Amino acid sequence: MARVEANWERLVRAALRGERMGGGYGVPASGIAGNVPTSLGNNTHIDEVLRAADEIQDEDPTVARILCEHAYALAQNLDPNSEGRGVLQFKTGLMSVIRQKLAKREGGAIDRSQDIAKLQEFYKLYREKHKVDELCEDEMKLRESAVFSGNLGELERKTLKRKKVLATLKVLWSVIEDITREISPEDADKLISPEMKKVMQKDAARTEDVVAYNIIPLDALSTTNAIVTFPEVRAAISALQYHRDLPRLPGNISVPDARNSDMLDLLHCVFGFQKGNVSNQREHIVHLLANEQSRLGKLSGNEPKIDEGAVHVVFSKSLDNYIKWCNYLPLRPVWNNAESLTKEKKLLYVCLYYLIWGEAGNIRFLPECLCYIFHHLARELEETMRKQIAEPAESCISNDGVSFLDQVISPLYEIIAAEAANNNNGRAAHSAWRNYDDFNEFFWSLKCFQLGWPWKLSSPFFSKPTRKEGLLHRPHHYGKTSFVEHRTFLHLYHSFHRLWMFLIMMFQGLTIIAFNKGSFKTKTVLELLSLGPTYVVMKFIESVLDILMMYGAYSTSRRSAITRVIWRFCWFTMASLVICYLYIKALQDGAQSAPFKIYVVVISAYAGFKIIVSLLMSVPCCRGVTNACYRWSFIRLIQWMHQEHNYVGRGMHERPLDYIQYVAFWLVILAAKFSFTYFLQIKPLVEPTQLIISFRDLQYQWHDFFSKNNHNAFTILFLWAPVVSIYLLDIHVFYTIMSAIVGFLLGARERLGEIRSVEAVHRFFEKFPEAFMDKLHVPVPKRKQLLSSGQLPELNKFDASRFAPFWNEIVRNLREEDYINNTELELLLMPKNKGGLPIVQWPLFLLASKVFLAKDIAVDCKDSQDSQDELWLRISKDEYMQYAVEECFHTIYHILTSILDKEGHLWVQRIYGGIRESISKKNIQSDIHFSKLPNVIAKLVAVAGILKEAESADMKKGAVNAIQDLYEVVHHEVLSVDMSGNIDDWSQINRARAEGRLFSNLKWPNDPGLKDLIKRLHSLLTIKESAANVPKNLEACRRLEFFTNSLFMRMPLARPVSEMLSFSVFTPYYSETVLYSIAELQKRNEDGISTLFYLQKIYPDEWKNFLTRINRDENAAESELFSSANDILELRLWASYRGQTLARTVRGMMYYRKALMLQSYLERMHSEDLESAFDMAGLADTHFEYSPEARAQADLKFTYVVTCQIYGLQKGEGKQEAADIALLMQRNEALRIAYIDVVESIKNGKPSTEYYSKLVKADIHGKDKEIYSVKLPGNPKLGEGKPENQNHAVIFTRGNAVQTIDMNQDNYFEEALKMRNLLEEFSQDHGKFKPSILGVREHVFTGSVSSLASFMSSQETSFVTLGQRVLSNPLKVRMHYGHPDVFDRIFHITRGGISKASRIINISEDIFAGFNSTLRQGNITHHEYIQVGKGRDVGLNQIALFEGKVAGGNGEQVLSRDIYRLGQLFDFFRMLSFYVTTIGFYFCTMLTVLTVYIFLYGKTYLALSGVGESIQNRADIMQNKALTVALNTQFLFQIGVFTAIPMILGLILEAGVLTAFVNFITMQFQLCSVFFTFSLGTRTHYFGRTILHGGAKYRATGRGFVVRHIKFAENYRLYSRSHFVKGLEVALLLVIFLAYGFNDGGAIGYILLSVSSWFMALSWLFAPYIFNPSGFEWQKVVEDFRDWTNWLFYRGGIGVKGEESWEAWWDEELGHIQTFRGRILETILSLRFFIFQYGVVYHMDASEPSTALLVYWVSWAVLGGLFVLLMVFSLNPKAMVHFQLLLRLVKSIALLVVLAGLIVAIVSTRLSFTDVLASILAYVPTGWGILSIAVAWKPIVKRLGLWKTVRSLGRLYDAGMGMIIFVPIAICSWFPFISTFQTRLLFNQAFSRGLEISLILAGQNQNTGA
Repeated sequence: MARVEANWERLVRAALRGERMGGGYGVPASGIAGNVPTSLGNNTHIDEVLRAADEIQDEDPTVARILCEHAYALAQNLDPNSEGRGVLQFKTGLMSVIRQKLAKREGGAIDRSQDIAKLQEFYKLYREKHKVDELCEDEMKLRESAVFSGNLGELERKTLKRKKVLATLKVLWSVIEDITREISPEDADKLISPEMKKVMQKDAARTEDVVAYNIIPLDALSTTNAIVTFPEVRAAISALQYHRDLPRLPGNISVPDARNSDMLDLLHCVFGFQKGNVSNQREHIVHLLANEQSRLGKLSGNEPKIDEGAVHVVFSKSLDNYIKWCNYLPLRPVWNNAESLTKEKKLLYVCLYYLIWGEAGNIRFLPECLCYIFHHLARELEETMRKQIAEPAESCISNDGVSFLDQVISPLYEIIAAEAANNNNGRAAHSAWRNYDDFNEFFWSLKCFQLGWPWKLSSPFFSKPTRKEGLLHRPHHYGKTSFVEHRTFLHLYHSFHRLWMFLIMMFQGLTIIAFNKGSFKTKTVLELLSLGPTYVVMKFIESVLDILMMYGAYSTSRRSAITRVIWRFCWFTMASLVICYLYIKALQDGAQSAPFKIYVVVISAYAGFKIIVSLLMSVPCCRGVTNACYRWSFIRLIQWMHQEHNYVGRGMHERPLDYIQYVAFWLVILAAKFSFTYFLQIKPLVEPTQLIISFRDLQYQWHDFFSKNNHNAFTILFLWAPVVSIYLLDIHVFYTIMSAIVGFLLGARERLGEIRSVEAVHRFFEKFPEAFMDKLHVPVPKRKQLLSSGQLPELNKFDASRFAPFWNEIVRNLREEDYINNTELELLLMPKNKGGLPIVQWPLFLLASKVFLAKDIAVDCKDSQDSQDELWLRISKDEYMQYAVEECFHTIYHILTSILDKEGHLWVQRIYGGIRESISKKNIQSDIHFSKLPNVIAKLVAVAGILKEAESADMKKGAVNAIQDLYEVVHHEVLSVDMSGNIDDWSQINRARAEGRLFSNLKWPNDPGLKDLIKRLHSLLTIKESAANVPKNLEACRRLEFFTNSLFMRMPLARPVSEMLSFSVFTPYYSETVLYSIAELQKRNEDGISTLFYLQKIYPDEWKNFLTRINRDENAAESELFSSANDILELRLWASYRGQTLARTVRGMMYYRKALMLQSYLERMHSEDLESAFDMAGLADTHFEYSPEARAQADLKFTYVVTCQIYGLQKGEGKQEAADIALLMQRNEALRIAYIDVVESIKNGKPSTEYYSKLVKADIHGKDKEIYSVKLPGNPKLGEGKPENQNHAVIFTRGNAVQTIDMNQDNYFEEALKMRNLLEEFSQDHGKFKPSILGVREHVFTGSVSSLASFMSSQETSFVTLGQRVLSNPLKVRMHYGHPDVFDRIFHITRGGISKASRIINISEDIFAGFNSTLRQGNITHHEYIQVGKGRDVGLNQIALFEGKVAGGNGEQVLSRDIYRLGQLFDFFRMLSFYVTTIGFYFCTMLTVLTVYIFLYGKTYLALSGVGESIQNRADIMQNKALTVALNTQFLFQIGVFTAIPMILGLILEAGVLTAFVNFITMQFQLCSVFFTFSLGTRTHYFGRTILHGGAKYRATGRGFVVRHIKFAENYRLYSRSHFVKGLEVALLLVIFLAYGFNDGGAIGYILLSVSSWFMALSWLFAPYIFNPSGFEWQKVVEDFRDWTNWLFYRGGIGVKGEESWEAWWDEELGHIQTFRGRILETILSLRFFIFQYGVVYHMDASEPSTALLVYWVSWAVLGGLFVLLMVFSLNPKAMVHFQLLLRLVKSIALLVVLAGLIVAIVSTRLSFTDVLASILAYVPTGWGILSIAVAWKPIVKRLGLWKTVRSLGRLYDAGMGMIIFVPIAICSWFPFISTFQTRLLFNQAFSRGLEISLILAGQNQNTGA
């Protein structure tokens, strides 16, 4: 027992004190203090008390015990019954372990009466020990002088120490205060002296910056945070303060002493907003006002006042959506006249709106609902304003007081939650429940005011849905609003009907012209007039779809919308009947008849009217006329008929110039498309079609039902079907080609790719400072003066001095990231250019070895008798050689004159004077012996080598001797000095030389600038190797190339940091990897490869640089790294920064803050003291991060919020992720973590769960410190997880803009420098509307991981650069495709947020933000001068899951109202752009695959029916080549060939022609075509299945490194239905065509005809195994086969997952077929498999030459027998346990009967062995068709008792398909070279070598062990 108690003691002591150092491997552990249950309402204070106890445990255990007891008392008071989750465990542990054990150690009983005295005594001792007063005084002194003394680091340490000490003192004082309340005041006064009490209160007042705050300390103004000293912040705070027009606050409203009451206190009192929400929005509004004021200019005076303009901008932006909503309804806003509103009133409305928004929770997705709430609350506020004392608003009064959340938000939340629960976790039809859009759109009409105020909860709007109960009760729910997302492909036509009408009518017109041989005769014109009926019939179809698609929303939609639908239906019904009748009558009566003339008049009038309306509605020039005439009823009627009139989607037309650009773009595409269609598709088929129609009595080899007597209709159908399919999809192909060309030209215009190599960086480096100053630096008056006065040398030096700190910080960050080594760092660093040298000093990597090259040239010129001018010309050809020579010349002079005095100084002057004179006289070659220059260089190296060391007597003596040696060489060997001109000076020098004092008074160079100059000279004179390839690391090169290239691209000019737009970065996180743990890095896969090993081989140079950085040897063993906790943490970080981890993202995003601090620091230095700016620049390299002003300015402009949804849960469970997130907060003080805190408790005897949005940061102890806590109305996850996660935390973001960043992204310091330029794009002219989203270029950093990763990288890079470049301009249809776009934050948070969250329909949540922005008159741009890193999936399974998710998301988009409205409301040409770049891409992809099917089924029909051979024979007789060509069309049209064009042109643009060619060829050798063809199948499957059945879902792909082998069974499960089944179907069609088809070209003809189809089929079947690591290794194949068979035949049971059992997987695969409609569609699609049996049986020897239908029925009889046989063999032995012998006998007899019957049939009939093989071709697809239909109707099959047989058949088919795929893999695995080739194909060369070595070592270790 004693041992147990001792262990407990050790555990408790570790919890209290041992984990301060961060636990193992640098991970912070929370201890007892961090485990306070969140259900304790005041857990923050308890946590602080326990942390103080932890801090002082070692100093005084007794005081620590008192603090723990007090914490227990607080917990007991908050939850006396321990009902909250985890409270009992916490209290038990705290009481029984900590208190008792600490008390026992002291011995004896505990005397509580002495607690106050002990606390007071310890307070004194603790205060004296840490010298609090002296500490505060030192900090203040440093604060006043640190910026100019360079002691910023010391200031930081002093401040941190002071905060920690005062935080502990504050806790002690608070505990003393609490304990004294338990005794009488008299006794308390006796225990605590007035002096001591005064001291404690004084110390407590000093801890104002320990009070939790986010950015601006408002509730406790800080003296240490410089942000409160900014005039704009002070003015913003002042603007919100209480004023006389506001009613007085009741006496029970408390306000912190640190601030005055303000408007938000009034609103809190009136409406009952939460305190956390009020505090959050107070800072939010102050932040907005301060930043808006900073844009207008600096304020002056001691009491700055906010500018009226700043208030108006915030007011107009924040309430813009409300104003538009009022105008739309129409409704008068709460104010009569906005212009008459006072500044204070505007601020009051802004505060009210943001308080509503901040507490709305899920209702934030309903922006117009928020407008409704604001409208009513503002009216109530107006009533309150008329009163003397503020009173609670009637609408917010609840039983517990005043609560906006309970009375306003919760009723809305409850009905939304009820509807969300009705979606059956996304499986229910969209039409069965109301989503967020339905709720929001209810507020788009005045009907919403029926809800009243306060809410009328009896309104049908609040009626909750009821589920179906019994047969007679139908489920009830309130109807959808204005749109219903029915699941059907008809949405494609409904949304883009103008496109389909245009295509169909053009095809009809071109076909008519082609059949009339291109002549426009009367007949042709008459036939072309048939386009009229076509048009009206298609409009009629559209009107019918309008009625059908609106089913489910009639009861709730606006009357005007319903009337419009019905009116259009009636109109087009009548129009179609009339026009069709007139046309038919005209055809019957001829062109001269009256009906024809009437028809022409009607059509002309109708067409003219439609054209005029279209022009007025679409063309920008005409649109202005329409808007001007909108007051006319007729115009309004026409608009109402022409298009819907909703709140969104109004006025989306563009400027005339933009319109002309994208119209011209599309006219070129359409011209090319229709030319291709007419000349290459339609025209060649005209003559064959006419001939086939004319053929009579064609010989059919089967029983023909239809085609033979109907002009061979099926033959014509299959001849034209591929042409029609290609016609529908080739619009995307032509768009791809055109967009690639235009994108290439636009990129070239933007100067992309001008610097694409290290050589180019070297060559253009001298231009970088000027470009940097022009683009990324704020304007400087001195620079303008130098520029205007033409002082170019001074200007160049000035630019270089300003550029140097930024360049050096970029280079230092590359070193910190281990992309370069220390040598490269020294070479890349740029001198400060602040000294007295009259030239620009360039980095050493430009000048390395140049001095020696110049020396060699000089020697050569001396030998060749070249003149001085020729010598200098040869040197000047290399500019950097010239710079190196000049710098050495001036540097030597500067150094020597600085360290020498008197005669020595004079000697230097005379020598340099003589040289300059020789140069001027052009006698340099005669006066200097260049052959002796090496001796001079050697002596200079000796001098510099000594002078760069620290000063000492020996060093000084050595320096004198070295300079004397230099004197001797110069005078006696090199220089011929003419002393006649300055004889006195030379006499003085010689005298000093003779006396030995010429250089004796040497001044040692202790000045840092001079010392740097000496070191640089030494490097210039010693580095002989060229630095032409510096840096060597490819990533470092790429980053520097892009950054320097971007300096020459167009971008807005930068404004000072103080005036720039503020912004936030926002990252959603769930449970992905934060930091790799040591265990994860060391874990080996089945091949013995660990992640760490993998990274070492992929990034060998970076690994070496890392070891050097942590002072480890390059060959150090891994075990040595684990000896140091710091090294372990650095190792974890190094590996994590190379993966797709949150740590990498956080590091990258925090570069924004670092860049802003550097920019702000330098701007402040230069603006405050221009003369000393050069001197201060040196501090910027190392001290800018410690500057309080720079940090405050950066914090005012930049916020980073990571919304870790389940962080609270992870903390409670002690997950590693929580500890790693806490570590990131410690390392990044500006990082904020938002999460959802779930608090479970017991209320009124019932379990209760409450949800809170919380924001935390790391406190001074490295623990979490809660900043804000806002209660939510309920569980926030009602829709899709990611947007809900973003929505709950968006209230904690700040600024004018927000950049959405995923947790697999990265950023770079040099790119962060350009962020303020990017933000200025919001105020630039980009079209009719101001930008609402700024698109940003991405760099995919995972491209080097594997070949698959490089394919994804190339594909993604092409889209995010060239593709989006064209979408933005000229097409104006760029959307938001994910991260890292920058949103206009105010625009979006007032319009529903930065994503949509409705379940399933918004699964691709990001793009809906773009849709919403465009519909609400936003403008989305794209900018490529800045880039952000992005990780992509690197394994085939990861990629397939990702593409499946995206394709499924696009399938859901087809059904969405956003797509419908954009398709309807865009003008025609913009609609075309929108179609081909969104769902059109996936539809055309699906059509590409369908075209293959159509082509092959057509060939199969011609082969099996025999009509193909019959037609070919007639063509041969007629010698008709056209007919022959038509029958043998070679389907080589591959969309992949054309979609590669953007990738190729993008590579050419940015990498050069040669590099692009090599990369493209390399990708082909790596089988990229196989990969892209496989992806074609992935997209087709998931897109099509989603529209047919639904089932789209988020698919977690995992973002790790794929170095493991994927088992065969796992691949089979993932790809069986999406690829393998379809691949085998295509292969079967090709085999059928090979066996029965007639091909005039023989084998060559068949190959040419089918090669592309075979390639697709084989790619779909074998790509998962080709791209599977170790996929062809024999041992792996054997293990895979064993695993696959175990999985296939394991029957499983309840709870068994699909990964374990085939039966469970099979049931999961059938889960998407849920509806009657789905079963019907599956049945229809499955009917195609029966054509094989019908065709093949007539080609069997046994049936020839009969074509009777009986043959087909006999085949079904045989199939029935086989089915019975299957039933017999599938009988379950367990079910017939008593008849085992009989069962075996029956099975044996059945088998023998089958064999005997087969033998008899072969012998006695014409049945042959080939017939047996043919029957397999016939029955296998038929069986699959039967199986497909059976599983579609699973419930019925189960009732019939046939399900077990069907399941056995399914297992048989899967076994067969698996073997067909497995056998080739097994054969290939016999040959070891195939496995070697595959490894080379998958991974780069370095890793492949490492992999082989690892396997060898593993084998040796096994042998040794044996």
